Formats: sequence, structure tokens, C-alpha cells
Amino acid sequence: MSDILVVYYSRHGSTAAMARHVARGVEEIPDMRARLRTVPGVSATCEATTGDIPEDGPPFASATDLVECAGLALGSPTRFGNMAAPLKYFLDGTGDLWLAGALAGKPAGVFTSTGSLHGGQETTLLSMMLPLLHHGMLLVGVPYTESALRSTRTGGTPYGPSHFAGEDTTALSSEEKTLCRALGRRIAQTARRLEHA
Repeated sequence: MSDILVVYYSRHGSTAAMARHVARGVEEIPDMRARLRTVPGVSATCEATTGDIPEDGPPFASATDLVECAGLALGSPTRFGNMAAPLKYFLDGTGDLWLAGALAGKPAGVFTSTGSLHGGQETTLLSMMLPLLHHGMLLVGVPYTESALRSTRTGGTPYGPSHFAGEDTTALSSEEKTLCRALGRRIAQTARRLEHA
């Protein structure tokens, strides 16, 4: 079994729900397993710390998770057209992996959720791709061969799955769920092909 790491930050639950659907897509591919991880929040107070184990949900991601994975799915809510600070903080701490080329050649994809309809989904997805490119990862998106991408009236982009949460909902539409699973499958299929190449 090979692991696809699904790392996300979620404050209100939408991105976490997306991550679970991405993980389901990964596990639809034979011999592939999803490793679901989150990242701790960051604080403006320098003395504030978070324990090594979250109070609920999946464990926090580590550098070991990144090294051991065959592929990566990265998810974040949108913050002013960019990824959330906790995910950026996690990625900023991977300089030693970059220096070693530990992630080079592994497939990766991204997903996001926004609270407003025009909240910067695509710019967030593109900004999340930048550190992955610096790591030498192979980016996969969601092609228009996925019929849900052509029919969605909610979230979804070729850059990666997206979700419009609005002000009071975390419920994903059926198209959004389908596109999340499609991303998980694509990353897992690509990783599997690369392992057998």
C-alpha cells in the first residue's frame, strides 16, 4: 500500500469535509491509501502553543508524512485570495525537504473553500501550487473530462476542487463531492503509475 497524504487546514469544517471526500477518492484506487492530516492554527501571541495532538480530528501533519507519501493533496480555506496562514506556516517549515529534493517527482493537487462567491478560489488554488512547484512536485488538476466540472453551479475549477460555503453552510454539493473524489483518484492514479514506471 502507498499513502497519499491529504493535508488541510479548516476553521469552520468545509475544507475538512472536502478533505474527507478527496481521501475517499484516493481509496477508490487499488493499493492506495489516504493519510488524512491537519495543521495547527497559528497565533499572534508568541507564547501561545498547541499540543502535539489535536483535541479532535486527524493528527497534525509532519515532515515525516511528507517524506513517506507517494503524493499530496493540499487544502485550505481562502484568505484574501490566498491560502490560510496555518497551512502557509506549515509549508514554510519544509525548507530542509526542499533542499533534499524529498518531494520532487511526486504528484500533488490542491482544493479550497470560500465564504463568498467571488472570494478568490482560483487565486488561492494557484498560490497553493507555488510552493509545490518549488518542491518539484507534479501538479494534477481536475480535467473537463469530469462531467461534474461542466455541470456544476456551485464550486469546481480545473485547478482543483472548490466549495462556496456562504455565511452559514458547510454542506458540499453533489458536484463538489464528485470533484473532490476525482482529485483524490487522479493523484492516486498518477502516483501508482509513477511507482510502476
